[in-house]
Amino acid sequence: MTETSPHQKADRRTRVTVLVALAANLVIAVAKAVGGLLAGSPALLSEAAHSVADSMNEVFLLAALRRSRRPADRRHPFGYGKERFFWSLLAAVGIFVMGGCFSFFQGVEALRGGSEEKLSGYVAGLVVLGVALLAEGASLVRALYQAHRQGRGGDGLRDPALRTVVAEDGTAVLGVTLAMAGMALHMVTGQVVWEASASLAIGALLVYVAYRLGREARAQLIGEAADPEASGRIRVLLDAQPEIDSVEALFTMKMGLDALLVAARVDLMPGLDSERVEEVAVRIKRSIASTIPEADQIFLDVTDRLAAEARESPAATGERGGA
Repeated sequence: MTETSPHQKADRRTRVTVLVALAANLVIAVAKAVGGLLAGSPALLSEAAHSVADSMNEVFLLAALRRSRRPADRRHPFGYGKERFFWSLLAAVGIFVMGGCFSFFQGVEALRGGSEEKLSGYVAGLVVLGVALLAEGASLVRALYQAHRQGRGGDGLRDPALRTVVAEDGTAVLGVTLAMAGMALHMVTGQVVWEASASLAIGALLVYVAYRLGREARAQLIGEAADPEASGRIRVLLDAQPEIDSVEALFTMKMGLDALLVAARVDLMPGLDSERVEEVAVRIKRSIASTIPEADQIFLDVTDRLAAEARESPAATGERGGA
């Protein structure tokens, strides 16, 4: 029987969190759309678009969870960890296009054409939003609880899937609150500008969240380095090795949620034979792997500085040139 790793357990919990959010958003999207059409409410229709966008994004996140854990193969020797970041980027684009742009459209149309609603429409819309607020709030509480549990192990919101769910649910709670305020003020004053303003505010909120999520996914896709704390621990470990004269360069890159590539160029003390160099390299790699568990790809460029300088000296160059 195969033992389940901590990362697999975390993925399962994240999958359940995403499924809970997906189920809530699908039901809420239908309710908001029906209520918005019956009431003719731009704010409610904006929230319906928001929920539809969130539902599609959760499908993207489920794909990210499944595809990012595929093992490495010949075409992808470093694995598929970055799929997690790619699908999170698509989720951010979905929030921007489907949620933010439609909300802006609804707000502008309401300002241009006005909106006529009956009391029954207001009441139905507010009831729908009240139910949506409870459902979104419950989903947000679960996502925050999981983020808190993972945070104990140092993960927190590093997982882009979980981070996106928290951002979506938090935005949904705030968006529903704005929609309810806009509808209530429209009902009291008879001025559609309140509800249109709520739609525009929801649109601006969604665009901002999409920008933040997209920027984070972009940074990880193009090759983000390890956090400074992890890089500092690796450099301290290398500097502490008695056989290393100097660390010329250290490069790190996140290859997935729990996968890190480490490449270092180090100069060794003079006088080490090839067998000793190999032993040192193996020991250093093991030390890095035990210190930084996610460092599953470690490369060392080992050189003897004095020998390299001798080879590159003007005298040696002249001898080679005259040979």
